[in-house]
Amino acid sequence: MSQEGYDRLVAELKELENVELPRVREAIAEARDKGDLSENFEYHAAKREQARLLGRIRFKQRVLEFARVVDMKRLGGDAIGLLSRVEMTNLDNGQRMTYTIASPHEANLREAKISIKSPVAQALLGKRVGDVVEVKVPAGVQRLRIESISL
Repeated sequence: MSQEGYDRLVAELKELENVELPRVREAIAEARDKGDLSENFEYHAAKREQARLLGRIRFKQRVLEFARVVDMKRLGGDAIGLLSRVEMTNLDNGQRMTYTIASPHEANLREAKISIKSPVAQALLGKRVGDVVEVKVPAGVQRLRIESISL
């Protein structure tokens, strides 16, 4: 994963642990003070929120535990790999597109980052500028020509 993605994940985890979790615990305490817990909707809703939040915290901790930050200086720019920015042309319709191959935890289509586990990224891995790749996607088969690769 990139350093940027790692830092973002650490910030999200700190936000969950230091802001969200205390807020939910305070809501549980307030609901508990209202009396009978068996029919207290606010108490049960706050407990569900706490369970959901703890699950998200555990998941992010687990991701960070096994995450490795990729040193950009050690990556080669001649073949497509993790964190490569690839410009390509769809040969069927002439549309040009640019994507960055990212870890699954950093994938975000709005930022033009696709998961390394996606069919498109899998087909592109190891390819070079000028190569034509056929990718099997839900809409059929796309033919893509690699125009440029950068880091």
